[in-house]
Amino acid sequence: MSLKESYLGLDKPSKMLLEIFQEHNDRVNELVGKDFAPGTAERYRTAKSHLAEYLQIELRKKDIPVVDVDHSFISGFEYYLKTKRKCSHNTAIKYVVNFKKIIRIAYANGWIKTDPFANWKARLKTVEREFLTDEELQRLMHHSFTNERLEHVRDCFVFCCFTGLAYADVKKLTHDDFVIGIDGDLWINTKRTKTKTKSNIPVLPTALMILEKYEHSPLLVDKKVLPVLTNQKMNAYLKEIADLSGINKHLTTHLARHTFATTVTLSNGVSIESVSKMLGHKSLRTTQHYAKILNRKVSEDMQLLKKKLSFQEKVKSKNA
Repeated sequence: MSLKESYLGLDKPSKMLLEIFQEHNDRVNELVGKDFAPGTAERYRTAKSHLAEYLQIELRKKDIPVVDVDHSFISGFEYYLKTKRKCSHNTAIKYVVNFKKIIRIAYANGWIKTDPFANWKARLKTVEREFLTDEELQRLMHHSFTNERLEHVRDCFVFCCFTGLAYADVKKLTHDDFVIGIDGDLWINTKRTKTKTKSNIPVLPTALMILEKYEHSPLLVDKKVLPVLTNQKMNAYLKEIADLSGINKHLTTHLARHTFATTVTLSNGVSIESVSKMLGHKSLRTTQHYAKILNRKVSEDMQLLKKKLSFQEKVKSKNA
């Protein structure tokens, strides 16, 4: 090591990549419930785990100096996620974006001199959002389950279909989140776990019936209003529920939110601005993803318009 390199600080040992990642994750864990949602902390843990596997399997190393990360390393990690880990394109991109934050921290702290992500672009593919049709939703609601646990999960899922609440928000929902609205009816007034934005949602009759069903349930604790299981268990039971109900779709807690946006509200003439506000979206553009898939509703509306115009033409002909 030359005197010049020593003077410039180049003789200092380089920060290690996974060490930086772990330091970041430790801070995120400490801020869960304040600045971060539990799901965000979980995604960073998973991203670090995938990166550690990539280093071990592809490079035969337990860790590397952060200065060794270059564009080739990033592209290799993305390829590994898609091939060896079998991640979808969008899932792989999201993990790389998690990794990108770690590199940005290293760059901001001067641990690396250039940003290896400078020429890497995150391009997510547009995904067609699945939802239940009105017929499927009715079939699910009226199916009789012999297993009480399946019935509880179905009820929680249907409640989300009629409120638009995400899993994390319905799980933490308590009696304190309900208020009497300006119309004199019951409203949900809560803050979204993911974005911290306010959601004000009138409680529709179906959702109210479910709340009343569990009002005195011994399954409820800490002022909770519904017996919501872990997300993993919910999704596992929803798969069984779909099979028993004859619904050929991959039911997840998030599909219920999509169903609220499409089948329950937009398809019934609720304005996209109102839907966006109830969903707690920060941007109307996010809500517009749901509106794109309502061709059936557009077709129905245009059929009514055709009949109306046809009737008007007949009236004109008779009066001519």
